[in-house]
Amino acid sequence: MAAIVNDSLISDYDLRQRIALYLATSGSRPSEDAMKEIRTQVLKQLETERLQLLEAQKNSTTVSSAEVDKAIDGIISDNHLTMDQLKALRAQIAAQIAWSKTVQDQFGDRVNVSKDEVDAELGRLSQGADKPHFLVSEIFLSVDSPEQDGKVLKDAQELETQIQQGAPFSTVARQFSQNPTAAQGGDIGVVQQGQLSPALDEALMKMHPGEVSPPIRSAGGYYILALRERQEAMGTKLPDPGTQQSTTPPGTLPIARILLPIGPKPPPKLLESAIQAANVVRQHITSCASAAEIVKQMHGAQYFDLGVMRISEMSEAMQTEVKNAGPGEATQPFQSAAGIEVIVRCDKAPPRMSVFHMPSRDDVENQLFEEKMSVFSRQYLRDLRRDADVESK
Repeated sequence: MAAIVNDSLISDYDLRQRIALYLATSGSRPSEDAMKEIRTQVLKQLETERLQLLEAQKNSTTVSSAEVDKAIDGIISDNHLTMDQLKALRAQIAAQIAWSKTVQDQFGDRVNVSKDEVDAELGRLSQGADKPHFLVSEIFLSVDSPEQDGKVLKDAQELETQIQQGAPFSTVARQFSQNPTAAQGGDIGVVQQGQLSPALDEALMKMHPGEVSPPIRSAGGYYILALRERQEAMGTKLPDPGTQQSTTPPGTLPIARILLPIGPKPPPKLLESAIQAANVVRQHITSCASAAEIVKQMHGAQYFDLGVMRISEMSEAMQTEVKNAGPGEATQPFQSAAGIEVIVRCDKAPPRMSVFHMPSRDDVENQLFEEKMSVFSRQYLRDLRRDADVESK
């Protein structure tokens, strides 16, 4: 038994399967110390989900198989999950849907977005059309009492470390974020400069697309932000991407090499497992820096910074793979005399730039509704935690 939540048991099996699911979908290979932190974080999330499910059951909220199927459709396509891990994923998604429906049932009648509110928001957006806008994802960890602050900050820092080591932001958000946006991998859509709290707004203004913030203390707890795209002010004329100059001489690329040293003629099973491991690693690489961090977590894997190389001087196999990869991307794994290799391009892609366009009236109304429901959801869950009897093992 891992925990008891209001007389409802969370088994060790449930906990093990959820940890296995997280490791499978994130590609993480944590150290022994990191595994202890992940276990604590996953158990806390399971306790939260059990509270939410118990409340959903009390309110006779049901979730159909079709609803769960629709929600997980895009999640499992890039992951090779066992049947037990798939069951754990379905249980997690079902809990998120049940909680969302419960909050909707409890507070939906109280949340009314008036015509005047939509008009005011559209006016605000129009006035802010000359400001930068940001496509943002979030991870939120609540601080329900002052004495929890240090522990929650430590948890948030551990999540940031996992992301920097290659865990996909959306996977971490889906597992651990405590805002309703967790069901969408943390996606909160487009916000404009000045729309979020001052601490979050200040962080966004300093970030570049693709970056992840350290934990930020703001209303209710700690946030980790991922800036997916920055939109310049309406009417901005963007530079032609073709005019951006490379920082390396023509015909050269800065590259790094990852090697799984299994030799030139490994046994078939070893070869197969090495290729599978290399494919998992490849999926989570976003730069040479992230590749170096990921390799640190892999027993026996080696990382080499090869610097700037002439493409013509690379091996034929390396040339073929490098030409098929984009800036910051990793090649498909290929076999060499040394073992299984993955090459990473260390050049950076030009920043993705776009211009802000006014959203539709329906989009604005939906966003205002979701913002209000998010506030009720956090308050509801905080009250459930306060009154719950939770015993962790």
